[in-house]
Amino acid sequence: MLFSPSRSDPRSAEVPDCDHDPMSAAGLPDVDVTRVQRWCASQVPEHLRSEIRVECDVAPRYLTICECRPPWREDLGSAWTRFPIARLHYTKATGLWALYWRDHNLNYHRYQPLEPSPQIQDLLDYLDSGADPIFWG
Repeated sequence: MLFSPSRSDPRSAEVPDCDHDPMSAAGLPDVDVTRVQRWCASQVPEHLRSEIRVECDVAPRYLTICECRPPWREDLGSAWTRFPIARLHYTKATGLWALYWRDHNLNYHRYQPLEPSPQIQDLLDYLDSGADPIFWG
């Protein structure tokens, strides 16, 4: 949970420009991809989005939530840095979403304290709660 005091309702937040097309995520429910993109957009107030953004990278079987920051030195180029926060993995056979955390070796592991859920909102609510600093620090 980054900026809870000014966070808006994720169902009504505007989805920012995204480098990834939700239609390229064959196998992921489009409605869930859109829900996560809106949730990401709602994490940072509009006036701070030139300094920090939360975005969703879409892959065929999972969504990765990333904290994005602009370059801090001119000589590093114009690309923003992307720091993965969590991965939401979808199992099509069961229709369940599972939350994964990233270790210091950049490997992902299923987050055992939270059971997989058919509702992706359950995972987003857990991330919002800030119950475990393994995600947001």
